[in-house]
Parts: sequence; structure tokens; C-alpha cells
Amino acid sequence: MQFPFLERLSGRSNVAAVPGLRIIPAKPSLSATSQSGAAQLNPPKALNIPVALKSKLAQLAVSSFLILAEIVAYLASYCLLPSQFSGTSESVPVRILALAALAAIVFNALAGLYPGYRLHEHEHLRRRIAAFAKITLLCVAGTLLLPDGPGPVPTIVLFLGLGLLLQQVLYRVARLFCRRLGIWGERAVILGERAQASRLKSYFSDHWQFGIQPELSPADILGSLSDKPTLALVADNIDAALGGLEAIRGKFDEVVLLCDTPDFKVSGLQPKDAGGEIGIRLVRRGGSGTRKFVHRALDLAVAVPALLLLSPFIMVAAAVIYAIDPGPVFFRHTREGLSGKPLRIFKLRTMYGDAEKRLETLLQTDPAIRAEWESSFKLKRDPRVLPIIGHVLRSSSFDELPQLANVISGDMAIVGPRPFPEYHLRAMDGKFREKRRSITPGLTGLWQVSARSDADIKQQQQLDEFYIDNRSLWFDWHILIRTIPAVYRRNGAY
Repeated sequence: MQFPFLERLSGRSNVAAVPGLRIIPAKPSLSATSQSGAAQLNPPKALNIPVALKSKLAQLAVSSFLILAEIVAYLASYCLLPSQFSGTSESVPVRILALAALAAIVFNALAGLYPGYRLHEHEHLRRRIAAFAKITLLCVAGTLLLPDGPGPVPTIVLFLGLGLLLQQVLYRVARLFCRRLGIWGERAVILGERAQASRLKSYFSDHWQFGIQPELSPADILGSLSDKPTLALVADNIDAALGGLEAIRGKFDEVVLLCDTPDFKVSGLQPKDAGGEIGIRLVRRGGSGTRKFVHRALDLAVAVPALLLLSPFIMVAAAVIYAIDPGPVFFRHTREGLSGKPLRIFKLRTMYGDAEKRLETLLQTDPAIRAEWESSFKLKRDPRVLPIIGHVLRSSSFDELPQLANVISGDMAIVGPRPFPEYHLRAMDGKFREKRRSITPGLTGLWQVSARSDADIKQQQQLDEFYIDNRSLWFDWHILIRTIPAVYRRNGAY
């Protein structure tokens, strides 16, 4: 049976030779008349779908088949209960068994079993049993609260246990079915010494259950090819021509440092060191479209209601600023944004209109102030700041709130490295500046909740670099929550 649309999802044509996979070229079956008529039509063009999207769609199709197999396993388990335990299943409402099965599938999904690539077979079993144990404990705890007491527990445990046994069979059947369709696995480049890379290529081709479609690493694979894999598997030795591990991480969305296999030694790492996977994963932050979507949704969910709620207070502060020092109440400045693009940020003005001239005079006449400025580009007792209102706005960071408009427009994020002026960035390492450009600047960040203005250039760079390398949704929530007490305490803010 031909599945050309699935072949396009996995990024392969119907005649490509893929190691470990058996793909049958499509055979035209048109009659001569049909062929003549078809020749007058334009040949169909393949959709120009990005490689990362093809891989995601293929994984989604595989996961759907695997989940369907597990649903069938639980249906079969339910059908087996009345035949061997007459009347037992009738004492438990079907909806409770359905909820238990749904919970088990959710736990399996959270354990990374759909599609379950790069996992050893024993790790599949361990994660399934762990999910089974969690659901069993939840069921026991839940049924103790019911009027009938723990009576339904044996039936639920039996139902889940039979389902667990049937899953072992049907999961493998579904996995084999996906392989027959040509959508199982993800393309990967193996980087390392050529002889060892060849052995690993053969190993993963033979053990297709890992979901790895290996490719050797020709010289142009690290170039700007649009169809290159997004995953790299790194063996023990990396060719110096590849530029080292850091350069490889910049060229692939995900890099895996391979562990040893049962057949030969790779790097000295054991599977247990990598949580039962084939290696230790190094993910390039910002490479996932799903992650970007989630971060963007979080930004809008916070920024839109916050701006609506705080707009009246911003207007009151603007009126006070104008009363003390007439002129523009909003300060607009060009900063460096994502990918180095210019970013125009908005702030409530907290300084006199001639602040730049005052600063230049101070730096020329006072060596102590000049040294303090060059250390952190901040002054604890800054004579340029407006009396009372300026200090209140700066110490509370209220002057930054107009940047919620930048967040809504997509130029900034709620959490991220702060967008610094050019003179501030020039004091930082050029390599770090390049890393900084890789993510969207934020309204608040790690160094704001850690040290605020007390941090010198070196500490600011260290904190921002740690955030960029370890960015996650939970880390963002942690920083966002810590921002509130940091603002309240006003430590290091001036």
C-alpha cells in the first residue's frame, strides 16, 4: 500500500534509500489514455515544508498511532474482565475504568513514551510500570473516599494490569506499522571518527526501535543545507574541522552525547547516566516552535491585562513628571533586540531633560563618579534623577511598565535579558553579545531579581548567560514570581 503523503511528512521521497527501512517505489498504473491526459497537466509539486515541521508532523502521526494502540489495549482488557471474573467488572462504573485508562495514557505521555524515541527497551518497561504504580496509588486513595470503600480497587488494578500486559504487544505492533508506513524515527547525523560512526550507523539501522535514522556526516552536512537533519549524535571523538561541541550545538536543534551500546564502547557513559536514553541531550534554546508559542502565549496573558490595569497609574505618574519638569513624559531609546535588530523601548522619564549633558559634565569633573559609572553604568546618587517622583519610579521599576506595549507588539518578552544601551553592550564580551541576540529581550530577568543595579558587568553577563543556557517555562515563572518581592524590597534599585 502506498502512502505518499506520509513519505513527504518524514522528508523522504518514494525512491530514497533509507538505512534500515524498506520503501517500495510507487508504480504508475495509469492506462495509456490516462497517461496521455495526465501528461497535459502540470506535475504535482511537493509542499515546501521546513524540515523541523516535517519531523514534528511525522512524530505527531506516530504518537497518534501509538496512543490508539494503547486505547485498543484497554478496550481489550475491559472485554477480558467479564469472561474470567464474572460480575466483577459490573460493580465498577465504566466511567471510572475509562478515567483510569485515560490517566495511564497521560502518565505515559508525560514519561515521554509517545513516540518514545531514543529509549532502551528496559527503560520503556520501567516507565510504564512507574505510570501503572502511580495510577494504582491514585485509584486506591480515591476509592477510599467513596461510600463503598476500597471495594472497586481490585477490579481497577486488574483492569490496568491486563492493559499493561496487552500494551507491550500492541505498542510493538503499532511501532512496526509506523515503520512500514515510513514515518517511524527521526533523521540524525552521526559525528565522530569515521570507523566508529560507520559502526554506529549500522547499529542504529539494525536496532530501528530506537527511532534513529542515521546518516554519516559528509563535509557539507554542517553547511547551510535546508534539508539537513536537526539532530546530531556525537560519538567519543569529534573531528576538529567541525569546530568543537559548541559549534555543533549552534548548528543543530538538539545534540546527543552518545552512551555506550551493548556491542561496543562509545564514550564511557552508561545508559543509567542518561535516564535510560541513548545519550545525554543538549538542546539549543529557542529551537522549538512549540516552546516559542508557549512563551508568546505567556507574554500576552500577562502583558495585556497588566497594561489595562496599570494604565491609569502610568497616566498619573506622567502628569507628575510633567509638573516637575515640563517636556516629553515618555523616554524612548533604541536598544539591541532579537537577532541584533534595533528596538525602540518606552519608559517613563525619570531624569531631567538635559540628563546627557549633566552626565558628561560629571564624568569629566569627578573621577569617583567616573569609576562607579564604568563599573556598572549606574550611579547610586544620580543628580540627573528628578526629585521624589524619579527616585520612586526607579526604585520600584514602575518606569519600565510602558514596555508592556513592547511585549504586546512582540519586540520584547516578559522574561529575558534586559535590552541594554549600546555603550553598555560594548563593555561585554563579543561572543556573549552574539548569544544574547539569540533570544528576545525581557521586561524582567534573572539579574534583576538577583542583584539588580548592584551587579557589575561581569556578574550581569554571568547571570544572563546562565538564564539563556537554562531557559524554560518553569524558570520564567520562577523569575516572574521573584520579581514581585524584589521590587517590593527595592534592594539594589536606584
